[in-house]
Amino acid sequence: MKKVLIANRGEIARRVIRSLKKMNIASVAIYSDADRNAPHVLEADEAVYVGESPSAESYLRQDVILDYCKQLGVDGIHPGYGFLSENAAFARKVKEAGMTFIGPSPEAMEVMGDKLSAKQAVKEFNVPLVPGVDHAITDVQEAIKIAEEVGYPILIKASAGGGGKGMRLVENSAEFIEQMKLAQNEARSSFGDDAVFIEKFVTKPRHIEIQVFADRAGNTVYLFERECSIQRRHQKVVEEAPSALLTPELRKEMGEAAVAVCKACNYEGAGTVEFLVDADMKFYFLEMNTRLQVEHPVTEEITGLDLVEWQIRVARGENLPKKQEELAIHGHAIEVRVYAEDTLNGFTPDIGKLDRYRIPTGRSVRVDDAFLEGMEIPIYYDPMIAKLVVWGKTREEAIKRTLVAIDQYQISGLKTTLDFGKYVLKHPAFRSGNFDTNFVKHYFEDPRIMYTAMEEEKEALSHGIDEIWDSIKKRNKTEFASREITSSWINSRA
Repeated sequence: MKKVLIANRGEIARRVIRSLKKMNIASVAIYSDADRNAPHVLEADEAVYVGESPSAESYLRQDVILDYCKQLGVDGIHPGYGFLSENAAFARKVKEAGMTFIGPSPEAMEVMGDKLSAKQAVKEFNVPLVPGVDHAITDVQEAIKIAEEVGYPILIKASAGGGGKGMRLVENSAEFIEQMKLAQNEARSSFGDDAVFIEKFVTKPRHIEIQVFADRAGNTVYLFERECSIQRRHQKVVEEAPSALLTPELRKEMGEAAVAVCKACNYEGAGTVEFLVDADMKFYFLEMNTRLQVEHPVTEEITGLDLVEWQIRVARGENLPKKQEELAIHGHAIEVRVYAEDTLNGFTPDIGKLDRYRIPTGRSVRVDDAFLEGMEIPIYYDPMIAKLVVWGKTREEAIKRTLVAIDQYQISGLKTTLDFGKYVLKHPAFRSGNFDTNFVKHYFEDPRIMYTAMEEEKEALSHGIDEIWDSIKKRNKTEFASREITSSWINSRA
């Protein structure tokens, strides 16, 4: 493999280019109107224009991308994540054109791309499943009957797609019909398929995912877990590896279950098997993402491995570089996604210009980003500016170093989720490891609590906690705060 086209943009395109350069493989970037001067375009060996700013008119134009590959003598295509990364039809076209798709087979994508077929496939390998049904439902009366049998609360979930779209939590039978219609409408709009299925709602769920890798020779390993329970709108904001929840025994059990999922679909390449872990420490298969994840850097930081390099080696037909017994966890890593979002307004996108953009630096700090100072954040794509990744010898050290890095990050011109990341890392629930996917619901129902705590912190830096707390109470500033959170916030600065 001498030349690879990256069928993507932004920080993941830059990330792939770094590994290609290390491996002495030429890189080809693609770009839309909005990305003409983007860093990934400037850093690639070659770059080609694929269309106007909307992704449907640029990054999703399969035939245009393939034509460029033929013209430029490209050997392989790396899809990154999003866009065409889990498109089985595109992967098949790449193969038919005589090039290598750096990812799993189209057949594996099809099995795991549909939640119902995925459940049916892994069930034969004794992978634990959430109680519910493993077939599509469109009839409302049938769905009502199944919901009663499973027992409320239940989740209605779209069979195709993900990202929280087509998903509805139903607490009781009175709201079932309305929620079912909403789920079907959203699924139809997002994925062109209104098929849904029903699962028991797992109380106090932790979202734990296992990084897996498999080669053509049938060798499969798991590269441990990532904790992804801090989410908004069912999408991750803060991730860490390893999880503070798992014991070595549970880690091994979940890792082996993830390997079984790979074998259920003859998997090849990098993938992520997602699980829910309930309050009783029982885990259940959720889905498999047949691509590299956004949060893969935390796995790289605790293993010392280059996962993009592994992807390319496996795609070239090489065996996995390491066996399971050669893999180990070293330290702890945290990733804070930096989105251009207004946290006070329900995490809505806040598109604009990066008037000032300076990233933190340091031996244990890594920033995967896609922008330079003065650039505009395009409205056409996901509003993620960067991923701040920090490593430490222990979880506590990683948290402290991440807080320092957040303070060093300088962004002006638009609102970001950096303050929210800081709030999470300072919160007693996160620090103790006692949290679940309801963190935002439980502790961030009114976002003003975060800004109240931040103002209290500024004052407390020059006063004692007791003194400042008394003065705050007198001014009646505690409507959205609590002494526990404020004290934790302030003590973490010591």
